[in-house]
Amino acid sequence: MKYLVLLLALLCSSLAKAEKPILCRGNYHSEAEAVAQLKRMSSTHSNLKEWKNRASAIRRQILVGSKLDPLPKRTPLNPIISNKRSCKGYTVENAAFEARHGFFVYGNLYRPLGRKGKSPGILCPHGHARGPAGGRLRPDQQNRCATLARMGAVVFSYDMVGFGDSGHLGWNHKHPQALTLQTWSSIRAVDFLESLPGVDKKKIGVTGCSGGGTQTFLLAAIDKRVAVSVPVVMVSAHFFGGCHCESGMPIHKTSKLETNNAEIAALAAPRPMKLVSVGGDWTKNTPKVEYPYAQSVYKHFGALDKVANTHFPKEKHGYEFIKRQAMYPFMVKHLDLISQGVLDSKTGKYDETQNTIEEVETMRTFNALADMPKHALKPGSTISFK
Repeated sequence: MKYLVLLLALLCSSLAKAEKPILCRGNYHSEAEAVAQLKRMSSTHSNLKEWKNRASAIRRQILVGSKLDPLPKRTPLNPIISNKRSCKGYTVENAAFEARHGFFVYGNLYRPLGRKGKSPGILCPHGHARGPAGGRLRPDQQNRCATLARMGAVVFSYDMVGFGDSGHLGWNHKHPQALTLQTWSSIRAVDFLESLPGVDKKKIGVTGCSGGGTQTFLLAAIDKRVAVSVPVVMVSAHFFGGCHCESGMPIHKTSKLETNNAEIAALAAPRPMKLVSVGGDWTKNTPKVEYPYAQSVYKHFGALDKVANTHFPKEKHGYEFIKRQAMYPFMVKHLDLISQGVLDSKTGKYDETQNTIEEVETMRTFNALADMPKHALKPGSTISFK
């Protein structure tokens, strides 16, 4: 009895001391505070060994904070691929798979026509743009995916929770597990690409803008299968994301370790990474703040040539044509894409005029819940990761 009382006392003491989650939301820092924080972070690593130790701790904090530690068992994907359409140089299909039993990830699969040998695989997550044709359904995203497919990549464009088909079928982006679900869905999306015949598992890329940029650098940070990453208009040392799917869980700060999105993005080192930034949002300081920090990390690996930044001082937030033009050559170089027939030698631009922009109804994976497998979870369900 004495030992039981002692055990209960220790348990109560432990619970009392349990750390309250620390959330770094939105403009958590001023720009000056962010610079000071990066300076503190820089002081923790002066060589490769010290950086690797820190990187390991950050990765674990991301996984623990997002409730993905230990990583869940990979359940069967049970992919559903349908409605194949042929376009000029590529095909499009509607595709869905189960990230967890009964929880589906919805998207579109773009495949090249006429490519010989294995193809690189590229994931295209999206940001928070709404509207009837928001998210992955936006013409901007369709152009990105189609152009990459025309250059030889197998591309999977997929919904955030509550967007596209996910929202159409009743899921809400305010789901309390949004960050967990989207991060795990990206990991399983890599599994999905790897499961497709003809995809080169050693050449997996990911690129997204805004909230899709967050998904891009989080995935590259925790999944070393990502060979190339291009996060667009999102990597900032002072802005932590304005949505709970980006900063609603304690992945950035605990009593033991502080980090920010600039450092999380640098976890991609020494794998190729390009930061695309603009003067019209929170990435306005990238050339002089976030990019130099990434370079300091890549320097530990002797891989300065693998990290890049293209900055557009007069542009605003988004993944418009000019920013896609900054991404394409980086993917061509590091994933061995074939630019012939797409790159206009006269203008130096990658031609998107041959792409087919589809209607929303054509791109739907399921029109209604009644069309889905009977074991599909009801919208809003809590997903078990045990």
